[in-house]
Amino acid sequence: MIIDTHCHLDVDDFADDLPQVIERAKAAGVGRIFIPAVDLKSIDALMRICRQYPGYAFPMIGLQPEEVKEDWQEVLKAMRAMLDRNLQSSDPHVIAIGECGLDFYWSREFEQEQLAAFEEQVRWSVETRLPLMIHCRKAQNELLAILRKYEQTLPGGVFHCFTGNRQEAREFLRMPRFALGIGGVSTFKSSHLREDLPAAVPLNRIVLETDAPYMAPVPYRGKRNESAFIVEVGKTLAASYGVTENELARATNENVAAIFGPSIKEF
Repeated sequence: MIIDTHCHLDVDDFADDLPQVIERAKAAGVGRIFIPAVDLKSIDALMRICRQYPGYAFPMIGLQPEEVKEDWQEVLKAMRAMLDRNLQSSDPHVIAIGECGLDFYWSREFEQEQLAAFEEQVRWSVETRLPLMIHCRKAQNELLAILRKYEQTLPGGVFHCFTGNRQEAREFLRMPRFALGIGGVSTFKSSHLREDLPAAVPLNRIVLETDAPYMAPVPYRGKRNESAFIVEVGKTLAASYGVTENELARATNENVAAIFGPSIKEF
C-alpha cells in the first residue's frame, strides 16, 4: 500500500467521477489520501469527501499562500474556529495544518501578508501538535527563517512538491522531523531529482504525493493527475534509490507515520 500525502480531491476536476477515481486509487494500492485545504470554501468540500470515505481520506486545514489577500486575518480566524471545533468533535479529524507557506513566484504584492499568515499557522502547529503541510515557491530563505524560530517546538511536517536541487534539499532537511514530498515531477525526463534525491536525501526523509489533479507523472503527463498515478512516482524513486517498490512503500509509509501519527499507516 502507498499513501498519497497531497491530493486535491475536492476540486471541480473530480466532480463528475470521484467514486471512480477513488476506486482506481484503491485498485492501484493507494491506502490513504490526504486532502489539503487552500481557502475557506475548500474546507466544507474536503470534509464532505472525508466523511464519505472515512478512514481513507483525511483532511488538512490551512490557507495556501496564493490565496492570502487583504482579508487574511479574518480568513485565518474563521479557519482556526473550524480547527478548534474539529479537534473537539467526532468529525473526520484534521491531521495537519495546510497547505500553508510562501509563494513569491508570480508576485510579491502580498508578501508581508503571506509572511504573517504563514507564521500564524506555524504557531497553530506548535499549539495543536499537528504537523505542517508546506507550500514553498521562490521563498525558501524567508520560509526557513520563520521555521527556525520555532525549530525546537514544531512537531514536524512536509515540504510539499519539492523540485529543488541538492543544496535546497539539505537546507530544508536541517529542520528536524520534516520530510520532502515527492511527486510526478520526479518522473519527467528533464528532472534532476532522480540523481539529486539519492545523493542528498536519505530514504527516511521523503514521502510520496500526487498533488492531483496537477502535475501528472510520465506516462500520463499532460492529463489530469489522480492518486492511482502515484504508482509511477514510486517506481521511479525505487529505481533511483536502488530498492524494490515494496521497500520504498514501506519506508515512505513509516515516514508518514512518524510525521502524522502511527494510526495513519494502519491499513
